[in-house]
Amino acid sequence: MTHLHRVVLLAGASGSGKSYIAHRTGLPVLCLDDFYKDGDDPTLPRRNGLVDWDSPEAWDAGAAVAAIALLAQQGRAEVPVYALGADRRVDTRTLELTGSPLFMAEGIFAAEIVAECRRQGLLAGAYALRRPRGTTFLRRLARDLAQRRKAPGLLVRRGIALLRAEPQVLRRQAALGAEPTRAAEVLRRVAGLGQPSVTAGRAASRTPA
Repeated sequence: MTHLHRVVLLAGASGSGKSYIAHRTGLPVLCLDDFYKDGDDPTLPRRNGLVDWDSPEAWDAGAAVAAIALLAQQGRAEVPVYALGADRRVDTRTLELTGSPLFMAEGIFAAEIVAECRRQGLLAGAYALRRPRGTTFLRRLARDLAQRRKAPGLLVRRGIALLRAEPQVLRRQAALGAEPTRAAEVLRRVAGLGQPSVTAGRAASRTPA
């Protein structure tokens, strides 16, 4: 099938700045974190009795691909708005591509759908954002505390666990087809796909991932 639009997937560790970099490309952005499952979903994975939000099984890959396909075909889709603090979808919004041939879809689980997007002819590129681990840890902790996503002690413990797991996360994302790439190179690659000029001072409309 020929699509009017194609997607650039941007994965990376939690807190690596995916949202910020995605918006810096100047393209429309789909936030894939909005496709997390609700906190009362019985299919959510658990570890030590608690929901494992870092598992891909906590995320609705099918719904994410369906939204990407609709955007690719029609340039417009109703997408969910997820409140991480409440562990559920709280609203929907209309995302319109306004004629742009490409759009970004960013999120920690973006690499999970690289193969399916490629199979459906939706994919223009797929990257896993690389940052120094210490920088990612501090960005993530500051963001999560500011947004009061969970209790501070839990956020610190989770942050340390994610810091240790980050190399493994990036290896998995690379194995799934997302090329590990630094921020400046992501911007250069996307610009090379024939996109509007990257504006360094463009303000992101969402909080960095």
